Amino acid sequence: MSAVEAGGVFRRARGRTLDAFPSEKEREWKGPFYFIQGADPQFGLMKAWSTGNCDSGGDEWGQEIRLTEQAVQAVNKLKPRPRFFVLCGDLIHAMPGTPWRKEQTADLQRVLARVDSDIPLVLVSGNHDLGNAPTPETVAEFQRTWGDDYFSFWVGGVLCLVLNSQFWYDASRCPALKQAQDQWLDQQLSIAGQRECQHAIVFQHIPLFLQSIDEDDDYFNLTKSVRREVADKLVRAGVTAVFSGHYHRNAGGTYQNLDMVVSSAIGCQLGQDTHGLRVVVVTAEKIVHRYYSLDELSEKGIEDDLMGLMKEK
Repeated sequence: MSAVEAGGVFRRARGRTLDAFPSEKEREWKGPFYFIQGADPQFGLMKAWSTGNCDSGGDEWGQEIRLTEQAVQAVNKLKPRPRFFVLCGDLIHAMPGTPWRKEQTADLQRVLARVDSDIPLVLVSGNHDLGNAPTPETVAEFQRTWGDDYFSFWVGGVLCLVLNSQFWYDASRCPALKQAQDQWLDQQLSIAGQRECQHAIVFQHIPLFLQSIDEDDDYFNLTKSVRREVADKLVRAGVTAVFSGHYHRNAGGTYQNLDMVVSSAIGCQLGQDTHGLRVVVVTAEKIVHRYYSLDELSEKGIEDDLMGLMKEK
């Protein structure tokens, strides 16, 4: 099943925007709403991790299929409907040019096609989707399969920026593409900087940092020089939150007025967290979020205090 054949759920980002949210209708703040953030379904990693062969393993992904199906079912049951469902990268485990990539992609598209058509799906690129050092060819493959690798959209007066964090990790094989995103991001942040939006938020795969802006460089964060440059740029523009995955554990911290939110995985867990999703409530004054296990969200839905925030005007 191609992304087009998968139907309305794959209203893919094109022209650096997402037409599920017409900007002329969505630029105005109309009251609190919420969305769902997930990360790292990463079909194939659970088998690869269990065998200690993460580079070339991953020939089974039945567990990830079941977990992602549970996530989709939980999201579909929510009332009222979330405004959108965003997946922050590493959609599948097989790197570009490796075995099982086509099969993992087809199975994930089949599962995601079951997301309710009233809940737009927002897809973020990760290192396994593009390669640790992306190339023009791997970026083009992602665009054909899932849509633009970076784009923006408005929802309920909030400016949402979806970024390709691999360009900040290693753009040595595609410097012109990194430069294009940097220029585009500056243009988008100028809109946020003029305070023409209620909030500005960012979605990317690799966290700027896991706990502190000054922490040591690690596989799971951006390097110190890059993270501070990006964070300062976002803070100056008034961005209030960055949502990411990649760590397969929950983490996060704050830098000035910026909330760095790191969500654990739908799929393989590398720490003590459970397979889950994050509920994010956006009010006029603040952004409140809480991580739920898939079982909790499936059985109980969203807690009353979060639902109460959406009744505020």
